[in-house]
Amino acid sequence: MRAPSSGETDTRVRLASRVLVTWVELVAVGFAGAVFGEVASGPPQLIGYLLTVLALVGVFMYNVDRLIVERVSDAG
Repeated sequence: MRAPSSGETDTRVRLASRVLVTWVELVAVGFAGAVFGEVASGPPQLIGYLLTVLALVGVFMYNVDRLIVERVSDAG
């Protein structure tokens, strides 16, 4: 078994960093949606839920895109 090169180590550190950033962003959006859900009731609560889900998907897709862009630029 060989030791990872500095490039592989750097890539793993960036991946771990991006995963941590994604997790923090998802938790923050989730808590904001939960707070709005507690304050609102009826149709606004449903709209808040749908907007929270949309924001969570947006955060996730943005971070996946950042990972792909970094991976492609490293390969090129």
